[in-house]
Amino acid sequence: MNETNDIAVVLGTRPEIIKLAGVIRGLGPRASIFYTGQHYDRELSDSFFHAFKLPEPHVRLTGVSAAHRSVQIARATQQLAEHFRQLPPKVVIVQGDTNATSAGAQAANYCGIPVLHVEAGLRSNDRTMPEEINRRLVSVLADVHCAPTSWNAANLVSEGIPLHRIRVTGNTIVEATRESMPGPLETRELLDRYGLRENEFIIATIHRPENTDSPERLSEIIDALADAPIPVVFPVHPRTVSSAHSYGLAGTLSRLRCISPLDHSAFLSLASSARLLISDSGGIQEECTIIKKPLIVVRKNTERPESIAAGFAVRVRHKEEISEEITRILLNPDLVSALAGRPCPFGDGKASERIAEIALAMAGRTALPYSEAGDEFSSTPEPIGPQGGAVGRALRRSPVQQGSIGQ
Repeated sequence: MNETNDIAVVLGTRPEIIKLAGVIRGLGPRASIFYTGQHYDRELSDSFFHAFKLPEPHVRLTGVSAAHRSVQIARATQQLAEHFRQLPPKVVIVQGDTNATSAGAQAANYCGIPVLHVEAGLRSNDRTMPEEINRRLVSVLADVHCAPTSWNAANLVSEGIPLHRIRVTGNTIVEATRESMPGPLETRELLDRYGLRENEFIIATIHRPENTDSPERLSEIIDALADAPIPVVFPVHPRTVSSAHSYGLAGTLSRLRCISPLDHSAFLSLASSARLLISDSGGIQEECTIIKKPLIVVRKNTERPESIAAGFAVRVRHKEEISEEITRILLNPDLVSALAGRPCPFGDGKASERIAEIALAMAGRTALPYSEAGDEFSSTPEPIGPQGGAVGRALRRSPVQQGSIGQ
């Protein structure tokens, strides 16, 4: 670590590459990338670095991929701490709630290095989710919390995080999604490849353990998707296809248009052309508000209630609920135009720029930037919150876990 790359960025999964790409580019030669390899497909992960115009990781950890969660975190923490002791960075940036995030924050804190947490303050209040434990742990260790929305900031305030350590920056997924969106010609070629017509299909993704590790849950979900009145395109996660076959659900699964997992650009291309999205993914709950598509969230809870409060998503759990929502949404001809006019609750597409500025200020030990809009809790031109309000209003509201699309 030297003066030209004295800000360490720790990441280990493809979503982290996507969400931190703009921050890394904003830091320029100051950024040093530490890749834990939590997502172990090196070829696919390397393609993400290339797609987002990022340099090769400066440091690649070993022995992390495909290991138990406890082993991943332990090995990554140990290796990162060794690097940080030898060549201490001025700041360590971690993002979200992965095992790499937990390891990076712990290693930095143990070495006395300030931690900047990107996408801070998300809460599902479900301690059975490994991500919830990771994000809560990092909140204890972080020195500066970059919350995507005022709702997230309110979560941090309620847990005793001092206001001067919080900045509402927006979510970097906004600019990453806009950057990844392919043009009309590429989208048309992709639709032709899969034999699809715009707005005449559903795209679905299911991969979370709460849905794939239960034969009853997975059977209910696949049945509901198979009964949909229009084709369902299903990029199948390896965990999902393995579970479906072991539970004897291969026959039902064959009623869907199963395809291989897609890269970020290809998925966004199909999603932006679909009539409806169905998923248990956290990232898609953000992306649906950017591409202006309705989403059915198949989960018992969510750490991203903003998409529900803004009217883009609805959370359901059982087969009957999934089927009812599919029918209701498909029969609403005005929904597309209604969603097109709704603002994205996750920011204005400048989060990466703000976060890079904050990191550089931390590295230079200068005062953190405040908002020019008069909101001392926010770095965004307009405060982002449950109803477009700031932290104070977010504190007075309860998180929305269920709602209706278009309302």
